[in-house]
Amino acid sequence: MKALILSAGFGTRLLPYTQKIPKPLFTILSKPVLEHVVQQLVDNGCEQILINTHHLHDQIEVFVKQLRHIVNIQTIYEPVILDTGGAIANAKPFLKGSPFFVINADIISNVDLKKVYAFHKKSNTLVTLVLHDYNKFNKVKIDSHGYVQNFESKTNSLAFTGIQVLSPKIYDYFPNKKIFSSIKVYQNLCRQKQISAFVKKNIFWSDIGTKNTYSMTSLQILSADQFQIKQNKIKEIQIDKLAGDGSDRRWYRTTYKNRSFIISDHGICMPKTEALLQLNAFVHIGTHLFSKGIFVPRILNHDVLSGMVILEDLGDEHLEARIKQKNDARFTLKLYKKVIDCLIDFSIKGIKGFKKQWTYQTETYSKKLIIEKECKYFWEAFIRKYLKLNLPVKEFLNEFNHIADQALKHEFKGLMHRDLQSKNIMIKNDQVFFIDFQSARLGPLQYDLASLLIDPYMNLNDQIKNDLLQYTTKKLKLTPKETQDFLDCYHYCCLTRNLQILGAFSFLSLAKKKKQFEYYIPDAVRSLKKIIKGLNTNKLPKLSNLVQDL
Repeated sequence: MKALILSAGFGTRLLPYTQKIPKPLFTILSKPVLEHVVQQLVDNGCEQILINTHHLHDQIEVFVKQLRHIVNIQTIYEPVILDTGGAIANAKPFLKGSPFFVINADIISNVDLKKVYAFHKKSNTLVTLVLHDYNKFNKVKIDSHGYVQNFESKTNSLAFTGIQVLSPKIYDYFPNKKIFSSIKVYQNLCRQKQISAFVKKNIFWSDIGTKNTYSMTSLQILSADQFQIKQNKIKEIQIDKLAGDGSDRRWYRTTYKNRSFIISDHGICMPKTEALLQLNAFVHIGTHLFSKGIFVPRILNHDVLSGMVILEDLGDEHLEARIKQKNDARFTLKLYKKVIDCLIDFSIKGIKGFKKQWTYQTETYSKKLIIEKECKYFWEAFIRKYLKLNLPVKEFLNEFNHIADQALKHEFKGLMHRDLQSKNIMIKNDQVFFIDFQSARLGPLQYDLASLLIDPYMNLNDQIKNDLLQYTTKKLKLTPKETQDFLDCYHYCCLTRNLQILGAFSFLSLAKKKKQFEYYIPDAVRSLKKIIKGLNTNKLPKLSNLVQDL
């Protein structure tokens, strides 16, 4: 059995991603789709495979050389794309002699190729097309005897899967030219009843030709692999889109029978992009934290290029929901103490063995980060764009420098989560779990504590905040002097965190059109005023005056 895999196309529908990686090398389950197609052919008895190439052909050729199969696999380069018919004609020296497969390099399916081949040999036709019912692409009309009638029907038609078997006599019907479409040849053969249809119901088939279909295929196959079910069961997997957060990631729950997992979709992660850096941080840091016994969802598998990560399902209850449901101060205090216990573990245990190269923004919570990503972020997104106040930031730089110095002066250094607010804390079976840890880096525990206690989603009262601060310093076994230093750093971390919150809420509501974040801006402003009042305003006169006038 021989086969030609069509891999020469430009992947136009997947631009701009296919400018750097050819579509056949897009991955599913961390293996290129081309490898999935090759493996399917080999598993079904194919002994010789030819792969035509053109766009980014060198990448495909390098990849094919790395394949380890006992069958003969070769590539044939087309300096000019020959179209489907021309590609088949160009491969004649390799394919002549017996019926052969022609299969597209951008499809994933569970079609039984042995049955297709046997069907074709019995059909006595020149061509067998594998068809199925796929409404989006249904155009192929067949008659009552199973012969293809035409390729342009709008009713009672089926879709071509991109899988076909051809008899070598097909070459007698090809035109004497290099570039031509096989469909034009087939249209003439329809009248002679020389094209048979192999129709298969309830197969899994997916074309990865667009960003959406590629992402969904990756999600489905990753889920099926985790559920340990065959592809023909994929249609039974329920996929529910979950409410997103402030990032551009998408979240899904996949359910099969009584089991479920969560999928984090980072989008297509091309080399040297922020999406790839964030994905790698999420996977490396999450795996590290889990290995240290820290309560985070277990990462089960991932595919780098498609940006899909599958992880343990922790349910739907955030800390915010649990606290507001109970609406009881004593319960709130007790649960927050449990969160602080987990935070201390995150900081102290998490830093052991942590590698700085896993971080995707900065390795540490540094002075530069505070000024650029918190103080100036607040200024640009909130003061200038949200409030439309045209004030020169340079007049406040000395105060921003002072803030940054104080936020780092007495840091209790460990692993910092960086966004430890109530919506990033899950409760499952009364256990606290931290999520969204991809921004973790070395930094002060005080910053995460500040994120937790001034969380605008919760608005904890001052008594609870003070009790929790006291609980934290006792838990850390600090001396009176260490306690005072710890709290001095904490109060400035409250300020930097609050500046970051206002910058983020303004950016998300204006630039990202996520208007739900705008609701929390007034509370964040009130919080900022209270924090500023509690600091030495002699060191922050301009910022203090500005904030009190908001």
